[in-house]
Amino acid sequence: MIQLARCSTQHRIVVAGSKSFELMLELQRRGYSRAAATGNCGRPAGQYDVALVDWRRRPLRTLEATLDWLVNCLSPSGVLVVWVEAQKLGANQNLRALLEKRRFVIEQSTVHDCGCALSARRLQTYPLQKAA
Repeated sequence: MIQLARCSTQHRIVVAGSKSFELMLELQRRGYSRAAATGNCGRPAGQYDVALVDWRRRPLRTLEATLDWLVNCLSPSGVLVVWVEAQKLGANQNLRALLEKRRFVIEQSTVHDCGCALSARRLQTYPLQKAA
């Protein structure tokens, strides 16, 4: 299980992927009572602080549709964590490109025996302030 070190048990978490329900139950068992799986998370309305996508053993090319739907579930300051199998450099670059295309900036990545995880936030654009 990916360590959610900077995530409070009070954060709202949505879990996506083939084992989303099992991961949701595991998070709830660990004290994250506000975790939900995509099957029971409601309509996407920016209501979640964290989106955890378990995309291990699934082709990366099928991730795009899920990301397009899931980013609408995240609050503007929300964190997106994508967990995939440890892959070759080219596949890792493709994943980074998928996130950057959706205006996410990768904050952290880690590689472990059970896969590779990327943590990303939305790229914040600040309007120019008018000169006084």
